[in-house]
Amino acid sequence: MHADLPRLSRTNPAPKAGIVHLGLGAFFRAFGAIYIEDAIKASGGTRGDNWGIIGVSLQSPRMHDRLAPQDFVYSAQELGPEGESLRQVEIIREVLVARENPEAVLAAMADPAIRIVTLTVTEKGYCHDPATGRLNIDHPDIAHDLKAAQPVSTPGYLVRALARRRAAGLPPFTVLTCDNLPDNGRLVRRIVLDLAERLDPDLAAWIEAEGRFPATMVDRIVPATKPEDVDAIARKTGRYDASPVLHEPFRQWVVEDDFVPAYGADARPDLGAAGVELVNSVTAFEHMKLRMLNGTHSALAYLGYLAGHETIAETVVDPLFARFVKDLWLREIIPSLEAPPGTDLEDYADALFARYANPGIRHRTWQIAMDGSQKLPQRILGTVHDNLTNGRNCPGLCLAIAAWMIYVGGTDLEGKPIDVRDPLSERLQSLVREADGDAGEVAALLGVTEIFAPKLAAALQPSVTSAYAALKADGVRNTIGALS
Repeated sequence: MHADLPRLSRTNPAPKAGIVHLGLGAFFRAFGAIYIEDAIKASGGTRGDNWGIIGVSLQSPRMHDRLAPQDFVYSAQELGPEGESLRQVEIIREVLVARENPEAVLAAMADPAIRIVTLTVTEKGYCHDPATGRLNIDHPDIAHDLKAAQPVSTPGYLVRALARRRAAGLPPFTVLTCDNLPDNGRLVRRIVLDLAERLDPDLAAWIEAEGRFPATMVDRIVPATKPEDVDAIARKTGRYDASPVLHEPFRQWVVEDDFVPAYGADARPDLGAAGVELVNSVTAFEHMKLRMLNGTHSALAYLGYLAGHETIAETVVDPLFARFVKDLWLREIIPSLEAPPGTDLEDYADALFARYANPGIRHRTWQIAMDGSQKLPQRILGTVHDNLTNGRNCPGLCLAIAAWMIYVGGTDLEGKPIDVRDPLSERLQSLVREADGDAGEVAALLGVTEIFAPKLAAALQPSVTSAYAALKADGVRNTIGALS
């Protein structure tokens, strides 16, 4: 049906570039790009016409190949409970493919016009040890980048581009991560400094003194776009868009207002004009979102998948899971948190539940379950640690950990194979295969120190072993029911 339709095309000239974005996937295009475009429209003038985005695909040329024939514009469809609305997003100037032309990416990042580099490369893209938050020197991409001038990793691109700016006498760019990592700005700063120190201690000292890595909290549910979504948007608009994005109505972006001071008033777009919350510290917002949204998303993903539910909306419509997630919030997660200023955590939980139940958002449990080895420490284990330290049990979260263990073993509760997508999947499945019985499998997985700190693993072992055995013996529904 698309052959007879004209392609989507630009209606206005692209703004001059001021931002390079690494990892141009659906989330950033449905979130950060829209915020920045809204900021440009709200501010206008000289402060608003130079914040166009150069997108970078670090691995695949797929995004470039889809967007280039339509001038790098795309549709964003909002999926609300009452219906859908559509807008055309025109903030992206071009898309570079790092694996095909790393020099073009470094040149773009070193351009004096670029003042911010934003990132959505997922947790695994930072090549770090999730348990310690430090750069993983043994990661093959980091081993490559320590020897080669043309990098392949995200930290490698950041460090090599900052080195070029320093050599040219330019200020650094602000590094603005939009990934779900605890204390994400300071974490990325530490990773960058770890790599820079090994390459050039003077460069590391310059980055430490002049660079800025503000922490952020990002929140919008963005389900994967399916071929039928592309078809539906084409029918609706009469134009073919090869790469639209879908998103819920809700959005929240909290950013520490700490950008490279050398640029003065031109250090960032007028993000506040678009509704971004600019704060001194994002920590309370970040903990709230990581633990209450991302933590329960992961818990529902693993348990929901094992119970046969395809999406989060389908999972929470199930009364058993609705009660389970509400109990997680009230009994295990909220007690571990300090509420951000002006926020009622129980009201926030109610709003999250309504978002999860939105029938327009088909966020697949399998999609959320990806890369669990990288997500578990910040989404669930931090809450568990705080609860255990303060003498509070967390049976629901231990059950979620046990469900993750069954999931990454590669076989569901009916003996069917699971398509596990995780950077440690081969190792995790090998550990399960070689272990002896339920207790041995749990012990083997708790021994993966990149995920579980040894002291926490020891504290978790009895509860997680019991939950793991119950899931295997009694199934998901009976095991969740036994918690009440």
